[in-house]
Amino acid sequence: MKKRINSYFKENNISRQGGFSMYLKASIMAAIFTVPLILLSCNVVSHPLLVILFYLISGIGMAGIGMGIMHDANHGSLSKRSTVNNIFSRSLDFMGCSSAVWKLQHNVKHHTYTNIHDHDEDIEAPFFLAFSPNSKIYWIHRFQHIYAWFFYMLTTLNWVTIKDFIALKKYYNEGLITSKKEYRIEILRTIGWKLFYYSYVLVLPLIFNDASVGVILLGFMFSHFLTGFLISVIFQLAHVMPDMSFPVTEDKELDINWYVHQMENTANFSPNSGLLSWFIGGLNFQIEHHLFPNVCHVHYKKISKIIADTAKEYQVPYHVNRYFVVALWRHMKTLRSIGRNKVALPQV
Repeated sequence: MKKRINSYFKENNISRQGGFSMYLKASIMAAIFTVPLILLSCNVVSHPLLVILFYLISGIGMAGIGMGIMHDANHGSLSKRSTVNNIFSRSLDFMGCSSAVWKLQHNVKHHTYTNIHDHDEDIEAPFFLAFSPNSKIYWIHRFQHIYAWFFYMLTTLNWVTIKDFIALKKYYNEGLITSKKEYRIEILRTIGWKLFYYSYVLVLPLIFNDASVGVILLGFMFSHFLTGFLISVIFQLAHVMPDMSFPVTEDKELDINWYVHQMENTANFSPNSGLLSWFIGGLNFQIEHHLFPNVCHVHYKKISKIIADTAKEYQVPYHVNRYFVVALWRHMKTLRSIGRNKVALPQV
């Protein structure tokens, strides 16, 4: 498969990176994110409904930057130049989240140990949620297909507040952050970026906008509810689905080929929706992304046929949900299925 993908780029004289289209998208998403905040800080609008609307628009831009720009940059697939990738990867810091934490959790843990119990943090969750059949199941999980959607909305609020600090401490203890000096630097850097983020997204509107404190805070919360929901749903539809294998291994070693493992634990959805694919950075082609994370998402649709044909030839799973709503429904059914068994809740 790797040879066939390499041949595709070589024979067509195409770069694996994104090129001009990615810079154009970055400009559009940056405008969607920042312009509403600038207008709020300049008191252009102060009606409560308009303030909330502008924060929601900014939240859409935040999701678009995260999925469509930052994600590629952190994988080194936005540009051939590492400096450019590093600059765009910092967009996550600009939005109040740690790019260092993202690289360790997403690039290292999630991509290496996709859907592996106790190793992939993307399927780890608080006790009231279970994303893997290997998780400990409590009686409350019988209803998680109903209430999980609310907690999806809290995802980015968690990121911009406490998650990064908890993760940095954990990664230092695990040895992923190799020195105490590096750990302290990352803590200070994370604090600095978060203070900067709060200064322009909250403090400036609170000072210069005529809307009440409650309205500004409500708008801020709503923007994160929307961003968190969008990002969580898109990533969950790729891995918490009924066809996944959810392997268990104690030593992180798999007894199957890594490429096969990725295809057994990843799913695509809405492959024919160009607008959706553009907005979410090709994350509806998660199989292509997991197999070739160093390829920019602008190429996923083209190489998907090569991968699908190869999977069929070698009788390897290639999971695709044709429509977004079908993928949502199947994800909900998976949550319900995982939550069938029950035991007593842990003491808290």
